[in-house]
Amino acid sequence: MMENSGVRFPANHQLRAGMVGVGMIFDETYRPFLEAVHRQPFFHSAYGSCQVALAGIASRTGKRAEAYQQVAREKVTPFAVLKEPNAIDQLLDVGVDFVCIATPDNRHFSAARAALAAGKHVLIEKPSVLSLQELDQLVELAQREKVLAKIVYHKLLDPDHKKLQTFVADGELCHVNNGYCNLLEPKAISGGQFSEWIEGRNPGTYVAVHYIKLIDFTFGGRLKTVSCTGQRGLVGAHDGPTWDSIQLRLIYEYESGREAAFDIHTSWVTPDNFPGWVEQEVQFRFDNGVWNGHSRRRGVECTIEGKTPLDIKITINNHYSGSFLEPWGERSHRGYGVEAIGRFAHEVAMVEYGGDEGEREARLDEIRQLDYNELAADRQVVAAIQAMEAILARRAEGLEDCIVRINDEQGGLVLHTPGSAEAEVLYGPTV
Repeated sequence: MMENSGVRFPANHQLRAGMVGVGMIFDETYRPFLEAVHRQPFFHSAYGSCQVALAGIASRTGKRAEAYQQVAREKVTPFAVLKEPNAIDQLLDVGVDFVCIATPDNRHFSAARAALAAGKHVLIEKPSVLSLQELDQLVELAQREKVLAKIVYHKLLDPDHKKLQTFVADGELCHVNNGYCNLLEPKAISGGQFSEWIEGRNPGTYVAVHYIKLIDFTFGGRLKTVSCTGQRGLVGAHDGPTWDSIQLRLIYEYESGREAAFDIHTSWVTPDNFPGWVEQEVQFRFDNGVWNGHSRRRGVECTIEGKTPLDIKITINNHYSGSFLEPWGERSHRGYGVEAIGRFAHEVAMVEYGGDEGEREARLDEIRQLDYNELAADRQVVAAIQAMEAILARRAEGLEDCIVRINDEQGGLVLHTPGSAEAEVLYGPTV
């Protein structure tokens, strides 16, 4: 979505958007998208042009939304600021076509459930929800109300990851054997931006889910087992339920009968003066090749006296979300993080305006087949997240080396504790 310097274009259609939660993610992705399409509607031959109008922002205190309201004049349409209690219900009363949920992950479910039950399309920040029981409810609601329920997995839109997916889909890289993923966030994440909800949480649900989805979507296969360990003592007590770092292992089985192991290491206690905002690294090993990716080494290095590495990072990810002066003089803010939001808006517009009303359900079914962001396709990802959280909870209680098996003879998600003959069924149906 390219920004335009002040020129307004008429739109054939309009979608009214509601936000639940406003913070760092809003500033980096939703805000640039909303401001861009306010000035220049997006276009597709199936429905013409479509403008997205921000109708309201619902949050606990409304402080950040009110601050944005003051600086957003002329950048977006006037919008309502809605505070707790009952902020989500107030947002739905404003009148919206779709709702974007960018709250802490343990608040996704209730907001999504309310929006879907009201017949609104929903976009949820990753992870979608924290249990398969919650996932089942949301999928059923979306199907009943005939609306889209999608998830923001922006890393699937990273050009490097899209190239990996292309090589795998085209058979250039044959059968993944094992892989390693690493993502480290600075202390500013756990100690500042997310400090209000960090207690009892872990970086795995916030960060590892990116790579769980990348693995699940790119390579397919059947998730078999989940194991996990981690470290504590910096963000919270050394024997408490709040985790600094997580090491997660997933075992997948493929149609050939062969298996692959994936290790995903995440942390949010990297020093704030680390040269990059995050450290992201992946390696996947195949029968006939190796894929290596590193977020900092692929980009640029920049040093500015008095600015780097705190105000401006030395290594900059210009692909995810960045502000640019285009060669033709326009200012733009783009990247694959913004692209993921725009793609969802396009999918909603396609359902609502992409043809005759009588064909709406057929269009809805077609868009639901896009499993890169479809909620119903998130089962193995949510299974891994639910298993990880259960293992960490047992570890905090002093029970070590637990493992969760998927679709064994006792149930869909079954936790086994060493030394105990009794297994705990976390989720009964088949995953």
